[in-house]
Amino acid sequence: MEESHSSFTPEIGPDNRKIKLNVGGKLFETTVSTIQAGGPDSTLAALAAREADDSNPVFIDRDPEIFSVLLSVLRSNRLPSTARRFSKQELADEALYYGIESRLKSVMAPSPLIGIDASLVATIRPAADGFSSSFTAGAGDGSVWIAHGGQISSYDWNLTHTGTVRTHLEQITSIRHVWPETAAIGSETAAGLHFYDFSGGRHVGSVHWTDPSDPRIYKGRIIAIADSINSVFASFECQHRENCILVIDKSTLQVRSEIGRLSGNSTKNMVPRKLIYLPESSVIVSSAVSSGAFGFSGYIKLWDTRSGEMVWETNEPGSGRSNRFVDSFADVDVDIEKSAIFKVCSKSGDIGVADLRNLSDDPWVYLEDNNPGIRNSVGVGNSIINCYRGQVFVSKDGELEVWSRIKEREGMIENVFEQGSYRRNFVDKVEDSKRGIINRMEGGGDRLFVSREDVEGIEVWESSNISGATSLW
Repeated sequence: MEESHSSFTPEIGPDNRKIKLNVGGKLFETTVSTIQAGGPDSTLAALAAREADDSNPVFIDRDPEIFSVLLSVLRSNRLPSTARRFSKQELADEALYYGIESRLKSVMAPSPLIGIDASLVATIRPAADGFSSSFTAGAGDGSVWIAHGGQISSYDWNLTHTGTVRTHLEQITSIRHVWPETAAIGSETAAGLHFYDFSGGRHVGSVHWTDPSDPRIYKGRIIAIADSINSVFASFECQHRENCILVIDKSTLQVRSEIGRLSGNSTKNMVPRKLIYLPESSVIVSSAVSSGAFGFSGYIKLWDTRSGEMVWETNEPGSGRSNRFVDSFADVDVDIEKSAIFKVCSKSGDIGVADLRNLSDDPWVYLEDNNPGIRNSVGVGNSIINCYRGQVFVSKDGELEVWSRIKEREGMIENVFEQGSYRRNFVDKVEDSKRGIINRMEGGGDRLFVSREDVEGIEVWESSNISGATSLW
């Protein structure tokens, strides 16, 4: 009979061997497991390989007070109260030296963004020109790239300025984060889509809309930019009102296809001023809005990027909404996770939502505001809408409000497309709303970035720590 054998690997517990460090003349004693918590590639982890009988403290010529903070982070994964004595940049610089920047980043990251609990924590003002013409938070880690005039300034997850690139454009009006170190930019006053690399501070390529068979297709300007894993989407407009969406290969910067060429001055043929890519369906949502003496008008069009065909369209005013005929939308956005498209109405300020999987001639459900403790808010033309973290942020002139999903009772399934499924609250205070008209906002890294007309800088909104701890900065 063959003897059976079983293998047994004993569980390896924490390494509690003591290790002594002399940092800047101050003696620290900790365990090897604490040092190893910084990660196998950290400078500190290399100290764990010392001989066990080597009792001489390792001397490190760095600031001992900041090291004390970082050692506390390794021990408890939390910032101690003594961290308030140092700037975020001082802590980040020392963490970088020790190779534990990712660990510090995890404990310094903002709390999950909850609109009702958000507050203004910082305003970023580029030194050369504080007035932002566009920005992007597309990296998703809390960093932001700000276009101001013809320059782009980058700010990392710590909101620290990491560099400025001067481009050949005089005024950048569109910017998109398309690679870790590369931005796609365009201008409404100059031709072409251009790519700039931050790591080298250089121009790496350009794309122009051309058509040898049509002399009107000349010097197309960029109005909006979006991207997917493999492609960049850009809406171009020429001087004679011809426009289209170009699909550009990210790896080659070559045009793959042209979508939705339109021509003329009518509302239905305007150049898309907003592009949103839906990864699950490979659909691009394009929208445009104009205003005049008779109010607002606009369209929403969905294009299949594989076939180039339009799969759904709505125009406002019109499309069967007799009771809301004069209440066209002012802006639209998409909650990609919930496959829901939201709009804010220009006259009433109402929020409409439609299921992207079940679109019809009139798919809109209008959310009911059942919060009696909130001040009234009506629609204004200067309204912006942004979907982030399952919430719908809406600006009306200078005011900023949030619509949050109401949690269902246990056992019930949440339905985004019911009138009472969201509740409205204000994000800002009355004094905040007086700073100026909001003209752009975008979420990223549990932050909401906001810019205002004729106001310097980009506002950064974060939620306070949900555990109730006081912010250290």
